[in-house]
Amino acid sequence: MRPEPGQVLHFSEDPTITRFVPHVAATAQESEPYVWAVDDRRSPDYWFPRQCPRAMAWAGPETTGDDRDRILGPGCGERVHAVEYGWLEAIRTARLYAYRLPAAPFRPLGEHAHVAVEPVVPLGPPEPVGDLFALHAAAGIQLRVLPVLWPFWDAVVASTLRFSAIRMHNATPR
Repeated sequence: MRPEPGQVLHFSEDPTITRFVPHVAATAQESEPYVWAVDDRRSPDYWFPRQCPRAMAWAGPETTGDDRDRILGPGCGERVHAVEYGWLEAIRTARLYAYRLPAAPFRPLGEHAHVAVEPVVPLGPPEPVGDLFALHAAAGIQLRVLPVLWPFWDAVVASTLRFSAIRMHNATPR
């Protein structure tokens, strides 16, 4: 589930959105209202139920072999997404939809997202994303299940891997 050229995606559990209007997200660090979307590179970050905490790491040009082997694992690909056991059923049963949006009104915001400051109408009806486990497998992304995310996250941020985390406030407390 990736955008085609000239598109960005917005993932949602709501299949009834007909128009995206700029707003300040409850978890946003920015105070300006935006419509949020992601590009091909960051789409896998959102192959989860919205509230699911996840810690993600992937190899970059600066990643050392030691960090790759220690965190990703030898022969385990270029990317890992970690979740907690308590979220497995939600991931299994989530009904997630992808909205294809025209890329033209969007601009990058950091390395993680694209934002628009005007309302955006989807290019068509939302597409069911389907089995989130199968999506990870088909993309070659390791999906790691842990009792608690924090030790993994601490190791990742201290490494030479690139990383991102979403909804960590919903993770089991430290």
